[in-house]
Amino acid sequence: MHIPSLKETVSAEEWALRCDLAACYRLVAAYGWSDLVFTHISAKLPDSVTGGEHQFLINPYGLMFDEITASSLVKVDMACNKLIDSPFPVNPAGFVIHSAVHEARPEAGCVLHTHTRAGVGVSAQKAGILPISQQSTFVLSSLAYHDYEGVAFRPEEKPRLQADLGKANYLVLRNHGLLTVGRTIADAFLSMYTFENTCRIQVDALAGGTALTQVDPSILSGMADVMRVATAGQGAQLAWPALLRKVERLDPGYRE
Repeated sequence: MHIPSLKETVSAEEWALRCDLAACYRLVAAYGWSDLVFTHISAKLPDSVTGGEHQFLINPYGLMFDEITASSLVKVDMACNKLIDSPFPVNPAGFVIHSAVHEARPEAGCVLHTHTRAGVGVSAQKAGILPISQQSTFVLSSLAYHDYEGVAFRPEEKPRLQADLGKANYLVLRNHGLLTVGRTIADAFLSMYTFENTCRIQVDALAGGTALTQVDPSILSGMADVMRVATAGQGAQLAWPALLRKVERLDPGYRE
């Protein structure tokens, strides 16, 4: 499928964001987190590009994640109006969730949502995320839950989702999946990497059929300070260049 390049049409800043977001979609596919064409990653265009208007990049509905390129990403406003002509629609359910988060969290540069087997499995467990792994301690330091209300295409769900999310960066959508909020695309991806592994470890541990050792609550209460010291708040930025090299090895066509 040939999609004309937008590299010479959009600003250099927007093009760089498009390339990062396309890379993120390819990585989600490579790590096995995609659900055919049915989940989404959105990125907010910076005010320096939009003049202060809320504009977002999101996946073209109908392309597999390993097909998405920088030029195929759809640019929309808060009313889901396409701002650059595209032959692809935008999934209305995906837009409701993502627009709700971006509206409530203006600092959010990226919102990443998945329907993985482990994520949905844990989202259905009444106890939610258990403090049984090092990975879970990072998630539990900024975790919220939102109850299932059916397929999320109704705008009236947005205020409840926003209230449940609050200032958290990890959200369990009950009976549905996982969502991360990041200042950058790199932040949202690395948070989802930790979130997904937290759920996989929990499913594996529970399948063992024996009593589990939980992390001491005193350790959990100090995780914000630990994260600042351990990575100086730059964990995602440290890993992102290596992840981009991985995408380049897989297929440099994401930058088209």
